[in-house]
Amino acid sequence: MIPRAIASSLSAHFFKGKAILLFGPRQSGKTTLVNSILKDRGEKILQLNGDEPDVRDTLASVTSTQLKTIVGGARIVFIDEAQRIQNISLTLKLFVDQLPEIQVIASGSSSFLLAGDISEPLTGRKYEFMLFPLSFRELMDHHGLTEEKRLLEHRLIFGSYPEIVVKQSEEKELLKLLAGSYLYRDLLTLDQMKKPALLDKIIRALALQVGNEVSYNEVGQLVGADNQTVEKYVSLLEQAYVLFRVPALSRNVRNEIKKGKKIYFYDNGVRNAVIANFSSLSSRSDAGALWENYLMSERVKLLQNSGVDARRYFWRTTQQQEIDYVEEHDGRLSAFEFKWNDRSRVRFPSTFTDSYKVERTIAVKPNNIEDFCMNV
Repeated sequence: MIPRAIASSLSAHFFKGKAILLFGPRQSGKTTLVNSILKDRGEKILQLNGDEPDVRDTLASVTSTQLKTIVGGARIVFIDEAQRIQNISLTLKLFVDQLPEIQVIASGSSSFLLAGDISEPLTGRKYEFMLFPLSFRELMDHHGLTEEKRLLEHRLIFGSYPEIVVKQSEEKELLKLLAGSYLYRDLLTLDQMKKPALLDKIIRALALQVGNEVSYNEVGQLVGADNQTVEKYVSLLEQAYVLFRVPALSRNVRNEIKKGKKIYFYDNGVRNAVIANFSSLSSRSDAGALWENYLMSERVKLLQNSGVDARRYFWRTTQQQEIDYVEEHDGRLSAFEFKWNDRSRVRFPSTFTDSYKVERTIAVKPNNIEDFCMNV
């Protein structure tokens, strides 16, 4: 197993009187991570899986007395696929309030099914962790910097899901399975998701616009849906950890785009599977977009794994001056341009640098990727 960056932090929060919640996309390694932490502990452990019908029935409506009987002599209870269990938030609240000597851990693949139903009952009673596909830093710690940089083109094409990294001869087949209904299987159970075929059209349209500003109106025209429907589906895809939005920065300059947004995928391999294109970078026209998507997703992982709260933007004017990525941390701005070609020259628009107090401007290229993907 490739060590995960949040493992030590997650372990450090055991037996502090709160539930531990682990979120993230399917197949990101949540179950593997928790089991790797639990195997070295001496306490008795009870594992329950929300995919099991009897587990769902038992935990959906349970009293504290029944819960004590279920737990028995276990000191740690791990509930996997917890989002499948009705009223799971109330069950977890019972654990924290009535069985404080028990450490309960719940993992879930979709925040809209687990976190959305969990905020109020577990206020002040939970620690939350996110697990994404493997990060550049995690892979570098495992393979070494030189080897990971050699694999950079492979990551841009096939992504960094654990199974994809480990089984390099089966990437296409595995990604087709992952990017099919499995990745957003939970979405398809929702009442709001009345048209699965429309979901496929929207996600494909978004995949083809990576790196560009996205208009819900234009996407709607392409797929035959109104703006509100497109926005609702995008929101659900975001909550399912398939993609994420980045807004435009607009504060000082009169001609700045004020309500723009870009949409990125958490994993390049999933994006390429959606459009069924695993061609090498030398033969495709979207190498720059793949580089941008990869770097944006890696930055999200780094910030999350490091526990850093930073705001993320892109910047553009109506005159087409632009900056790929602007990050705000503790009131300080950093501007980044992404170039796949190491020989590309980069110039940051004076319109931006004159209007904003920018702490640093950096061109991120393959030859210096480690700085962007490892240092906050």
